[in-house]
Amino acid sequence: MSTARRSRSRPARGRRVSAVSPVRRCSKPSCTRAAVATLTYVYADQTAVLGPLATYAEPHCYDLCEQHAVRMTAPRGWEVVRLEPDPDALRPSSDDLEALADAVREAARPRPDAVPAPVEVGRRGHLRVLRTDV
Repeated sequence: MSTARRSRSRPARGRRVSAVSPVRRCSKPSCTRAAVATLTYVYADQTAVLGPLATYAEPHCYDLCEQHAVRMTAPRGWEVVRLEPDPDALRPSSDDLEALADAVREAARPRPDAVPAPVEVGRRGHLRVLRTDV
């Protein structure tokens, strides 16, 4: 087996294989810049919506770099809606994290006023007779 053929099929021993970059790239062909905005088309309303970069890459959305997002145009007769990112929504505040932690603690506490589980006292075919002591 030749060396050239082996290198195409798999890396040689000791070489590291580069993983897929965690940075999402612009969807425009031949653009290698990082994406900063997401473009979505709403065909029923003939609207193109350009907003902040979506949390997850979706198959029906296009991620655009800053240059392509600014220069983006829609088809003739379509409306372009540009959504500005909320600067407060980019990072959760300490109040948000504390409220989330309090909610988790509250949900984990046993409730003293919990209703006891119903007790089965009889059966007829597929029907059950239940009694709850309230």
